[in-house]
Amino acid sequence: MSGLKDLVAEFRWRGFLAQTTSDDVDAYLLSERRTLYIGFDPTAASLHLGSLIPVMALAHAQRCGHRPIMLVGGGTGLIGDPSGKTAERNLLTREHVEANAEAMRAQMSRFLDLSSPDLALMLNNADWLCSLNLLEFLRDTGKHFSVNEMVKRDSVRMRLEERDHGISYTEFSYMLLQAYDFLYLAQHHGCTIQMGGSDQWGNIVSGKDLIRRVLNTRSEGITFPLLTTATGKKFGKTEEGAVWLDAAMTSPYQMYQYWIQTADADVVRYLKLFTFLGRTEIEALAAEVAAHPEGRAAQRKLAAECTAVVHGGDTVRAVEQASGILFGSAGIVPDAAAIDLLAREVPCSEEPRSALEAGIALPDLLVRSTLAGSKSAARKLIESGGAYVYNHRVTDPKVAITPSALEWPGVLLLRAGKKQYHLVAFK
Repeated sequence: MSGLKDLVAEFRWRGFLAQTTSDDVDAYLLSERRTLYIGFDPTAASLHLGSLIPVMALAHAQRCGHRPIMLVGGGTGLIGDPSGKTAERNLLTREHVEANAEAMRAQMSRFLDLSSPDLALMLNNADWLCSLNLLEFLRDTGKHFSVNEMVKRDSVRMRLEERDHGISYTEFSYMLLQAYDFLYLAQHHGCTIQMGGSDQWGNIVSGKDLIRRVLNTRSEGITFPLLTTATGKKFGKTEEGAVWLDAAMTSPYQMYQYWIQTADADVVRYLKLFTFLGRTEIEALAAEVAAHPEGRAAQRKLAAECTAVVHGGDTVRAVEQASGILFGSAGIVPDAAAIDLLAREVPCSEEPRSALEAGIALPDLLVRSTLAGSKSAARKLIESGGAYVYNHRVTDPKVAITPSALEWPGVLLLRAGKKQYHLVAFK
């Protein structure tokens, strides 16, 4: 079909490809426009960076001319996927799962063109799974599954070997439900390809087998590698936990800093996986990493591109201003969005505008902002060169802060030492 791009080749050079269920999946995708799907578990109110490989895979599928389906597991999320788990998940209420699913749908719209059902679909398997008749399901679907084969799946076998936990019938049934999803999407939406992480291989193969037995038609599967950093840590995790796409759960500044801190050994791989940059630009950045790693040009590009996709270009500009300020740059006058970001990242306090009009001694302000424990400590901090106003060092303890001292509208930035910041708003 004219206009289609080679999705498998795109996946291969970018590092998305782990396994395919057939050797000729590339030809199958190039022969005509296909519908592909990936399931997302709605156990949280937001996607996180660990979800980005499947999200980006759907986006690349659309860009290559195919129709992606994001399947929110509103039904299977009530059960819980045992894949990769050593213990059974806590079961969520239907209301909780549905609320999470709605939040995830909004986030996916940043990556996919959802303006028409012909371009992309966002579905919830609760729409068909929650109305299934148990006896009919066991008769029509369960008969195609061999328990002997099911217990050989890694996700089940590992749990059966766990003396302390085992696996419940609830989770054991998950494989049937996911296979039924693939069958349902094939029947009702012409979906013939399921994609997912490599830990989903068994579930994908089960769905493919079910479609063959029930419909006698072809379907395929593609899996992605499970990503870790060069040091072996789980990607998308920090000491504080997961990095979320929801700005209320992880601030855009914190997300930007996560990408900025990417190791040289990982940055080129991440540029391929998590940006839409082309091969030529990424190769140029790879050469820059090799020749001048201290410049961290690739990390800055990665941070800007990834944060922009999630939060928008205007937010990236605000984050870059805030980042420059918190890393000690003087002379930056942030816009309102950057000041709002700073207020989320550093301690803040308010002072009456009348006090500013009268003039506030800098030592007094340092004490009120808790950057110094006493006036004498504040004076020593200033005299020793450890006090800063808007990242400008101040060494005279007699300095008073007046309206003429404000470089930013209504806000003063104080700093003690290298990293202790405090934002004072005058109201």
